[in-house]
Amino acid sequence: MDDDDRLRLVILVGAAREGRFGLAAAEWLAARARLRSDFEVDVIDLTTAWLPDMMTADPALPRPSAVRDLSPWLAAADAFAVVTQEYRFGCPASLKNAIDWYDSEWHAKPVGFVCYGGPSGGLCAVGQLRQVFAESHAMTIPETVSFHNYRERWGPEGRFLDTEDRHDDAVALLDRLGWWARALHRARSHEPYTHPYPARAEE
Repeated sequence: MDDDDRLRLVILVGAAREGRFGLAAAEWLAARARLRSDFEVDVIDLTTAWLPDMMTADPALPRPSAVRDLSPWLAAADAFAVVTQEYRFGCPASLKNAIDWYDSEWHAKPVGFVCYGGPSGGLCAVGQLRQVFAESHAMTIPETVSFHNYRERWGPEGRFLDTEDRHDDAVALLDRLGWWARALHRARSHEPYTHPYPARAEE
C-alpha cells in the first residue's frame, strides 16, 4: 500500500436499542474521519443487517444470506471503529452476535472503540471486547473515545450536543487506526494471514 492510498474504515454501530446514542456517536466520528485524506468511511448499523441470532455448529454448512451480504463490507475494511454501549458491565448481545458470525473478516486488522454509558463511560464493555477481538485474530488499539453520562449529551428534539470535548480523543483514535491499518495491510499483502479455523461454505 502506498502512503497516498485511502484506507477503508468501517464504523460498526453495535447497540440495537431504540433511541440509541450509538448512531449519533458513529456519525460524529464518521464526520471527522471524512475530513481526512486517508480514510474512506462506511457506517454499518447492525439494526439493518438482520443477522440471525442462532448459529449452526457445522462450519461446512452455508452461512445465512444476511451474513453473506454483510461479509464483503467487512472483508474489504482495513480498519474498524466499533461503537458500543455498556449493558451490565458488558457489550450488547447484538454486537457479540455479529462478531461471532465472522472469522477471516476480522483477521490482522486494527479495531478501535467509541463507547458510552453512565459513570463508567462504557469502558467495561470495551474491556470485554478486547478479549473477544483478540480471539478473533484482530488487533485492538489502546486509544478510545469514551462518553461518560451520555444522556447529558442529548439536546432539544433528540439532537446530539457536540461540545468538541472529545475531539482530541477522536484524532488520536483515527491516527492510530490509520497507522496500524497501513502496517497490517502491507503485512497481509506480503504474506497472507493464516488461521486455524475451518473455512465455511459460502454457497
